[in-house]
Amino acid sequence: MLGFRFHKFFQSDDDEPFEKFFKLFREILIHTSGDLAEALEWMTQIDRDHHLSNSNYGMGNFIEDLKQKGFLKEDYQEGTITISSKMEQSIRQSALDQIFGKIKKSNKGDHAGHFTGNGDEISPEQRSFQFGDEINQIAITDSLKNAYGLLLGTSDHMKEEDLIVNERELKSQSSTVLMIDISHSMILYGEDRITPAKKVAMALAELIKTKYPKDTLDIITFGNDAKQIELKDLPYLQVGPYHTNTVAGLQLAQDILRRRKNKNKQIFMITDGKPSCLKEGKDYYMNSFGLDRKIVNKTLNEAAICRRLKIPITTFMIAQDPYLQQFVEEFTETNNGKAFYTSLNGLGDFLFQDFENNKRKHF
Repeated sequence: MLGFRFHKFFQSDDDEPFEKFFKLFREILIHTSGDLAEALEWMTQIDRDHHLSNSNYGMGNFIEDLKQKGFLKEDYQEGTITISSKMEQSIRQSALDQIFGKIKKSNKGDHAGHFTGNGDEISPEQRSFQFGDEINQIAITDSLKNAYGLLLGTSDHMKEEDLIVNERELKSQSSTVLMIDISHSMILYGEDRITPAKKVAMALAELIKTKYPKDTLDIITFGNDAKQIELKDLPYLQVGPYHTNTVAGLQLAQDILRRRKNKNKQIFMITDGKPSCLKEGKDYYMNSFGLDRKIVNKTLNEAAICRRLKIPITTFMIAQDPYLQQFVEEFTETNNGKAFYTSLNGLGDFLFQDFENNKRKHF
C-alpha cells in the first residue's frame, strides 16, 4: 500500500494561509474518521515534511482560528476539544464540491419529470385554457394580445381558447436509502474503500439538503447487522471486523421506505463483496468462502420483495472478481434494478448520474 496522497489539497499558492491548512485538514478528518487528535498529528507531520507553515502562520495559529471560527468546540470543564456541527457540514460540502462540482443552491427542492402538470416550475410551453386550469397559470400578455384583436374587430367575441396558459413542470420528490458496506473487506488488500464510500455519501447528503430539500435520504451501514445512522455520523464512520449481512440491510431499507409517502423510492447500495452473513434468531450464520447458496437465496428473496414493492436497487460494486459480478448480475435481474462495476474514483459520477436520472421516473 502506497499510503494516502494529499498534495493536491495544499499545492495552491493563491489561498489564504487558513484556507490552505483548512482544505488539507478537512480531507484528513475523513481519513481519520473524525479523530481530531490523530488528524492534528497528521497535519503536524505533513507540515514538518512539506513546510506549510511560515514565519507569519503556523499550526498554532490554525488551531486558534478553527476555534474562533466555530469549527472546533472546547469544553473547558472537561478539558476536551471536539469538531463542531459547522465542521461536519463543511466536510460534507467539501465532498460535494469534489465529487459533484459546484452546484448552486435551489429553493425549489424538486426534480423535473417527463410530464407537465401542476408543479412549481413554469414551462416555456403554452396552450389554450382548459377547464380546471388555475387562474395563476394564465399568460396575461399573450391573452391580452388576443383580447386586443377582439377590440380591433378581427374577432367577433373572445372565446375560451383565446385565454393562454403557461404549462408547468410536474415535479417528483424522491426517497432514497443509501446502504454502505462496512465489512472488513472494505479495508483489505491494501486499498481504502470505505473513505470514498463515505465521501460519496456525504456529497449525496449535502446535494439533497441544498438542491432537493423536499427529498429524503436515509443512510444505513451493514456488516454483521444493519444500522441506520444520522447524517452527522458520516465523518466518524469506520469499518469493523464484520461479515456482510446484505439481507439485514435490505430489510431495514424496506422498513424505512414503507414509512415514506413519496412515490419514487430507491435503494443505492455500495459494496465490495458478497453477502456472507445471516442472522437466525440470536445467532449468526456466516460463511466467507465462496457464495453460500443459503445466504445468496435469502438475499435474492429480499431483492424480489423490493421489486414487488416497486423499489429499484442500484448496486455500486467496488470489486472485479468475476464470480462476484455474476452474483450481482443475478441480484440485479431479480430486482429489475441496475448495477455499476466502478472504480473508487468513478463512484461519485455514477451515483450522481443515476440519482438524477431516477428522479425523472415514476416507479
